[in-house]
Amino acid sequence: MPIQNRRGSISASLLAVLSLMLAACTTVESQSFRAVKNSRVESAKIAADADFSKYDRLLVDDMGIYFPTSAPVPDSDLQHIRDIFRDAFSAELKGYEYTREPGPGMLRVQATLIDLRHATPMDEMPNLRRELKEIAKPGALVFLMELRDSGTNEVLARAADSAEAPRFAYADDNSTDWKTVEVAAAHWAMLFREFLDRSFE
Repeated sequence: MPIQNRRGSISASLLAVLSLMLAACTTVESQSFRAVKNSRVESAKIAADADFSKYDRLLVDDMGIYFPTSAPVPDSDLQHIRDIFRDAFSAELKGYEYTREPGPGMLRVQATLIDLRHATPMDEMPNLRRELKEIAKPGALVFLMELRDSGTNEVLARAADSAEAPRFAYADDNSTDWKTVEVAAAHWAMLFREFLDRSFE
């Protein structure tokens, strides 16, 4: 049964799904990916042979948050950020069934926040995956959403956006602007819901 026809509560972990602002994309990034018109994000791609109809559940991963070593954010703020994104995606994704246990028929989803506004050298993020380093923008904040086949881990869709720019507590700033974090989380959650609805029509 297609995902859009399943009903279930949304996990607190769906902040990981934050995922995907793939309401559309603007360019074809490789021969194996296709463009979608009416872009709602800055950069996105969908695998040309992607078939979302074969998935009946979302397999959610924890949200990745990366700040440069020269501008760390307090651990307590990181948890609060995750909580805000979790709540925003839970509100937008009601009606989709999720799980955190791997199995057949699952679409793996993950959201990643990469903040390089206070750093330029990429070596300030030593734990960042190679493919994410190619997407990250020195001097900018990027929100990335990925959809993968849970069995093969093949990327089916990936989108990046930096339109919303929340203010976090860095080494030279004493407080995080939680209102801007809430606005950004709600914006990205809305775009991801739009993409899922269109993908499973």
